[in-house]
Order: sequence, then structure tokens, then C-alpha cells
Amino acid sequence: MTMHTRTLGTTGPHVSALGLGCMGMSGMYGESDAAESIATIHAALEAGVTLLDTGDFYGMGHNELLIGRALRTAPAALRENALLSVKFGALRDPDGGWSGFDGRPAAVKNFAAYSLQRLGVDHIDVYRPSRLDPDVPIEETVGAIAELVEKGWVRHIGLSEVGADTIRRAAATAPIADLQIEYSLISRGPEREILPTLRELGIAVTAYGVLSRGLISGHLTGSRQFATNDFRAHSPRFQGENLQHNLTLVESLRKIAEQKDVTVAQIAIAWVLSRGEDIVPLVGARTRERLGEALGALDVTLDAADLAAIEDAVPADAVAGERYAAEQMAMLDSER
Repeated sequence: MTMHTRTLGTTGPHVSALGLGCMGMSGMYGESDAAESIATIHAALEAGVTLLDTGDFYGMGHNELLIGRALRTAPAALRENALLSVKFGALRDPDGGWSGFDGRPAAVKNFAAYSLQRLGVDHIDVYRPSRLDPDVPIEETVGAIAELVEKGWVRHIGLSEVGADTIRRAAATAPIADLQIEYSLISRGPEREILPTLRELGIAVTAYGVLSRGLISGHLTGSRQFATNDFRAHSPRFQGENLQHNLTLVESLRKIAEQKDVTVAQIAIAWVLSRGEDIVPLVGARTRERLGEALGALDVTLDAADLAAIEDAVPADAVAGERYAAEQMAMLDSER
């Protein structure tokens, strides 16, 4: 495995070609193991992964505390290489429920203050609203982050799950490094309007869900039962006939992976890597084993014939079910 770097837009930092998404380490996909999570973060840093992605609402602060602990216990040289991407704005309640989003300037600065403390750092490398607050103009939210940049608390501004018009308005307010959005073989909506807009403006993509929450990892079976606290228990793509249909796509992809002597997950990640040097996939590995598999995608070479075969096996609109439940889909500016 050879780690390469990519740049987050024309104004952002150089980062590893793969980033580590840490959300699953804080219970979003059922129970997790803190010791293994920290070992996985350490292993990622040792392998040259520099970009660690989190949200202040993952586990109601648990994820930031976990990353902070991992950084404190990592060798100094590795700790210094780590770049932190943090999402903010999602409101939670003690029962784990969701209560909307807050993008007011005062709230932005409040969220940042708590994140800096939990992470144990003196700055956040990329700071982004997790969703668009429908009651606050994006110019005000981005303007507040720009003030944090001026004061040195934040290095770069990012966006998450917003559409082309919002991207343009944000970019007119302050330099934007990247947009974080779900992008995979079976989630290709950004290709229609969002990716062209980003490329016009010189903004990169950090792509999450590249394995569609394990759906196209090659490790999921149709008999899998999800815990009630697992996001997938409520995701349309993992329900009933939708799941069975989607797993047939995985088996088609498996045939191609086997021909290249790689895993399904590696071929799916390699496909996202092939979409452009301005796209950085985030892999949500929760264990060192899954991390090692994901890193192997960096050495997978896909030629034109491979790409054609992959997209023939998994056509752009072949997936069954939306990527979120209806009430969450309604919160996505990127889907409007």
C-alpha cells in the first residue's frame, strides 16, 4: 500500500488520499469497542492517513473525546500529522434523538469552543455545518466560521450535504475547501449538478458512505439483523425487498472483484478514488482489519474496461431505497 495525497480544493490542505470517518466508533452502527477504535485510529495514522473526520454530535461528544484520547496516546510525529475535519450544528437530546440544526453565528462559535476542548487541540483543520439550517442564511453561518479562521481557531471552511445554489452562496462569502457528501457506486446524485459546480469553483469532495454503510462492502448478508440503535435498522436501503435487491448488485460487483483478485470493498473504494483527484473517500473502518482492507484499495488500478464493467454491473440508478428515511431526506439541501 502506497499512501498518496490529494488537495482539498484550491484553498485547502494536502491530505491523505483516503480519510478515516470515525462516526461508527461512537455507536451509530450498534455497539463499538473503544480500545479497538483507538487502535484503529493509531493504525490509520501509522499507515499515512492524515484526515480524521468526526462530528460533535456523534455520540453527543463521545467521538471527539475518543479522537482526543487517540491523539494524546499516539506518537508525537503521527499526532502532528493528523488533520481534523469536524461537523457541527446537529441538535440531540438525552435519549439520542434529533432535534434539528442550529447554524446561528453565536451557536457556531459555541460549538467550536466545546469541540476544541473535547478534542484537546488548539485549532480545527476543517470546520463545517453538518446540514443547512433552513432558518439561517448560509452566508451568516459561513461568515461565523470565517471569523474563527481569522482568529486561528479554524484553518479551513467546509460544507456538508448542500446543493449547488448554497455552494455558490457560501463560496461567495469565504473560501470553501471541500464539500462532504455521500458518494458511492449506488449514491451518484452529486454527479448531476453538484460535482460540476464544485469543479467550477475549485472545491474538493470528501466522500462519505463509499461502501454505503456496509451495504456494498461484500460482508453483509440478507439475514443480518440490526440492533435498534444501528442506523441501518431504519434505513430504506436495508429493509426487506430493497435489501435483497441491493445485495444482488453486490454479487455482480463481487464477480469483477474476484477477476482482479481484490475484495468487493476494495473495488468499490477504488471506483470512488478513480472519479477524480479532487475526491477524497472517507472509509468508516471501526477495526484494524477493516482498515487494512480499505487501505488495499489504494493499490487497485482500474482501467477503462474495468470501469465500464463496474458501472455495467452496478448502474447509476440501480439501487432500491433512499439513503435516509423520509424525514431525514427532507433535511438535505443536496437533494432539493
